[in-house]
Amino acid sequence: MNLFIYLMMTILFAYTTGFSISLWKDKNKPGSIVVFGLALVVAVAPFFTILK
Repeated sequence: MNLFIYLMMTILFAYTTGFSISLWKDKNKPGSIVVFGLALVVAVAPFFTILK
């Protein structure tokens, strides 16, 4: 089960970070920063909630 959680975290982080990079390239810097913050939450939150 932990392997599945790590896999999903990695996929979601990579996808969200890629979207943030595309927003940055499209000159939407505030949106890119917020989406990257969301990517960080996706990467860190499971350690405090699921993977105790």
